[in-house]
Amino acid sequence: MSERPEITRILSKSIQKHICPGNDQRIYWAREVTFDYYTENAVRVDFMRFKPVNNTVSGIEKGDFFCYEVKSSVEDFHSKNGHNFLGDYNYYVMPDEVYEQVKKEIPYHVGVYVPDGMHYRSDWYDLKAIKKAKRQDRSRPVSEMLLMMFRSAAREGRKENVCKDNAEEDN
Repeated sequence: MSERPEITRILSKSIQKHICPGNDQRIYWAREVTFDYYTENAVRVDFMRFKPVNNTVSGIEKGDFFCYEVKSSVEDFHSKNGHNFLGDYNYYVMPDEVYEQVKKEIPYHVGVYVPDGMHYRSDWYDLKAIKKAKRQDRSRPVSEMLLMMFRSAAREGRKENVCKDNAEEDN
């Protein structure tokens, strides 16, 4: 792997493709989900996915949140940023060599995904879980988690539309 920004980019694309293969609209996820916005305690989760039991009210209430934090280097892992595990299941996404150096520092309940070779069709990695996450009790209600995911997903959608609009104006 090359330098840190490139590693972060490819790991981010890899986890996005892993949690939402084929850009399936039935999978609920968002990137850069921020909680406690505009406070001194603001935290941002790199990627978050929600998996309801079913689409009933109780099925949504009983659903699970999966949080993913991308760590491109040992220095990145040791930084104070990006250890925001608010989900029922929480994972780091990192290169093998980073995992080997920090594996004894990873909390018991946090899982780890590492690259498992380049995807055969593009420029991202297939990922494999080398440590499964253990369920933990989250401290935030479903409504707050879904609202923060919705806000982040809407922000990304607006960015895409602005880019499309700008591209059309350029033509």
